[in-house]
Amino acid sequence: MTDAEVLRDPVAAYGRAREESPVVRLVAPGFGGIWAVTRHHDAKALLNDPRFAMTADSWNQRIPDDIRPYMLTMSHMDGPEHTRLRRLALPAFGTRRAAERRALVERITDRLLDDLPGHAANGTVDLLQHYARPLPTAVVGAVVGIPEDERPRWREHIAEIGAGGARYDAALRAVVDGARAVIALRRKEPGDDLVSDLLRAQAEDPDRITDTEMITMVWHTVLAGQDNLANFIANSVVGLLSHPDQLAAVRADPHLMPRAVEELMRWRPPLLLTAIRYAREDTDLCGVPVAKGDSVVAVIASANRDPRAFADPDRLDVTRPAGTAVHYGFGYGPHYCIGGSLALLEAEVALTALLRRHPGLALAVPPQDVPRLPNPGSWHLTALPVTL
Repeated sequence: MTDAEVLRDPVAAYGRAREESPVVRLVAPGFGGIWAVTRHHDAKALLNDPRFAMTADSWNQRIPDDIRPYMLTMSHMDGPEHTRLRRLALPAFGTRRAAERRALVERITDRLLDDLPGHAANGTVDLLQHYARPLPTAVVGAVVGIPEDERPRWREHIAEIGAGGARYDAALRAVVDGARAVIALRRKEPGDDLVSDLLRAQAEDPDRITDTEMITMVWHTVLAGQDNLANFIANSVVGLLSHPDQLAAVRADPHLMPRAVEELMRWRPPLLLTAIRYAREDTDLCGVPVAKGDSVVAVIASANRDPRAFADPDRLDVTRPAGTAVHYGFGYGPHYCIGGSLALLEAEVALTALLRRHPGLALAVPPQDVPRLPNPGSWHLTALPVTL
């Protein structure tokens, strides 16, 4: 996974691997060998297979011991414990609640767009820093119950977690401490937010959720609602601006945007690999023997472009008919992203408003020169220079 060609274009590298075998072996520093399922049908089976479990180690095997208790997120649980926590969080993120938050998203989007020209330097604006990142931070902060003046600090810490490097551990500790502070605040000042909902559930029955589980859910909800969505919005802008025919289609018919957002998530998801699962027993994976304890992932980047599931899969097509095969940008099965409906709404509103407000929007550099992290597991930009 550290091969220069994989880092340069992981989507193409995983696509070539898919056509060679349904299962390949990836080698990653800190994780050793990982079995990787490359094809759409097999990825679906894996993501529904109880023989492969999520654990705290699915997050990162190098987590310091003092932070490790807060790494066992709902996304890294299976069975009754996962179901218990998911049911507690689901009311805050269901389709109906997402729709109710459209006005909130629109207000935040309009404010950011009002400020955007003021961030221009030498004719260019970093759309990642001044639009794609602050939007989901503001939205998920409101949903979770984080005071508005504290959200910029959360955005900084989440960005440091996403970037890895020397600040990684310190940023994790900061968001864990921040989650404790939000919970303490909402105990005194409850509101219409996720933390207040969780505290009410705990007051009714302390066995429904522990303080450690609540802290974990808060920081991980912000991470999932900020980092991946910010990168998805940024990736989508690059995708549309580098495909003039697709950009023209959504400009001509804004009603295409919900379908376009789904297609953009299929074509350029922010995560290229699922979280690691571990084999519960010696078993078989697409004809390959897998030992108990072996780590396994599904390759979202290759499954989402599998020609066995999608016609002309490498083509970005915002008019791709609804009802075709599902993409795995939000996962699949029991661990399907609980915030998927809200994420789609935010991306739809963000892209629609941006294109309407700036009809001359263009990349300030060629698409291949837009900077991103050299990471085989994600497609995360480090900046998005555009001209308005």
